Amino acid sequence: MSVPRFFVPSPLAPALAGSTVELPEAAAHHAVRVVRLAVGAALTLFDGAGGEYAATLVRADRRGTAVRIEGFEAVERESPLAVTLAQAVAANDAMDYAIRKATELGVTSIQPLVSARSAPLPSGERGDRRIAHWRQVVIAACEQCGRNRVPEVFQPQSVTEWIAAWGGSGILFAPDADRPLAALAKTPAPLALMVGPEGGFDAREVRSARARGFQSARLGPRVLRVETAAAAALAVLQSQWGDWR
Repeated sequence: MSVPRFFVPSPLAPALAGSTVELPEAAAHHAVRVVRLAVGAALTLFDGAGGEYAATLVRADRRGTAVRIEGFEAVERESPLAVTLAQAVAANDAMDYAIRKATELGVTSIQPLVSARSAPLPSGERGDRRIAHWRQVVIAACEQCGRNRVPEVFQPQSVTEWIAAWGGSGILFAPDADRPLAALAKTPAPLALMVGPEGGFDAREVRSARARGFQSARLGPRVLRVETAAAAALAVLQSQWGDWR
């Protein structure tokens, strides 16, 4: 059985080996109420700064949940391929799936895009809660897949605003593109993958991306769902240019 992993937002340090620290509320609830760890159980902590900490649960009671830090291991599971998933906002379940699988597949960061055909994104407090939820999806995916660095989820931007500010190379997925993704020459990092909403990007958005040097590519002869396209594209890139080789 694998040792369960938990993200802690407060910084850790190798010098804490042998010390007892309190788990934050979210991690404590997950460890004791969801995973149902008992005192004496082994667990792994990471703070997003790289590396991970072996720990042992030493207290779980009304006073709180505490662990003893056993040691630090400077293990990294990041891909050498720096990729930003620029994903048009999709319906809740589809967006969650795309973000979760992108994290598992090694994406460096996630840029939600507001496009002409994207799902509506609430404004104000409701919108802030949606973004916070996506960030929690990323953290949960890191806990599951073994990543010790947490990809950033940026504030949503319109397609045209983001394209104008993006300083790297890019690939735009379009069903009518004349080349498959696997036929593209390796592009310099940082690389962005633009995945559209249901119905795809509109003509003006496609022209904006192409004017900024984005290459167009297709993902086979079938029309993929939004969340499938993101995962499939990242899998192809990791197998060709990343850490699946």
